[in-house]
Amino acid sequence: MKYLLYSLRFLYVIYTLLLFVAIMFFLLPFFVIASWGGPIHGGNVMIRLFRVWADSWMFLVGMPHRNYFEVPHDFNRPYIYVANHLSFIDAVFLVKSIRGNFRPLGRAETSNIPIFGFIYRRAIVTVDRSDPNNRAASVSRLKALLRKGISIFVFPEGTFNMTPAPLKSFYGGAFRIAIETNTPIKPLLFLDGYDRMHYSHPTTIKPGRSRAIFLEEVKVEGYTMEQLPQLKALVKEKMEQKLKAYNAAWIEA
Repeated sequence: MKYLLYSLRFLYVIYTLLLFVAIMFFLLPFFVIASWGGPIHGGNVMIRLFRVWADSWMFLVGMPHRNYFEVPHDFNRPYIYVANHLSFIDAVFLVKSIRGNFRPLGRAETSNIPIFGFIYRRAIVTVDRSDPNNRAASVSRLKALLRKGISIFVFPEGTFNMTPAPLKSFYGGAFRIAIETNTPIKPLLFLDGYDRMHYSHPTTIKPGRSRAIFLEEVKVEGYTMEQLPQLKALVKEKMEQKLKAYNAAWIEA
């Protein structure tokens, strides 16, 4: 029985990988056409194509997804979405969860992946955190998108939370942009990335449910740059409390 389960698990991992690549190649011509539409219209179309990719893949690999809203939510309003980060699969979850126009902030290194990097660079605002000039340019692009009414998405932890704590410490970039553009922050929780694909390796992928929890927005009117640490701490505290309330699997009792 042990060897049968191991074989089935190996086949499932191969199936999910091949299916992911197959959908990418099927949609590739549409991504190329969308890229001709420029960073705004073309980018919006590419995000919709990413959504088709995520919807199809998650359905076919046995990951039913559901959004839960603690308060009514309007996807047509511009927000700065922030979420916890535990796994490579969070990138799929965020596209599956946010059903409006938005742009994620992503690592520049990922754009070097053959073929996928072409799509990634045109639909995502990339950042190289080691380069101050690149960071400044990325922030300018994010602000420009917000001025166009397009939401942005940031993982404020920057990288995977590989601790038993609800969250790692937050970077300040998303909160600085929120204050400078007077854009509300929308905290989002991914509860099942830890179980669906452990941060240790993509081959740990398993079928099962996926849940995204949209919390109440945090308004930033009245905040100054001197109060950025307080805003960051407030959002982090709200997210930590809710992760504990929803019994997030990685949190140590």
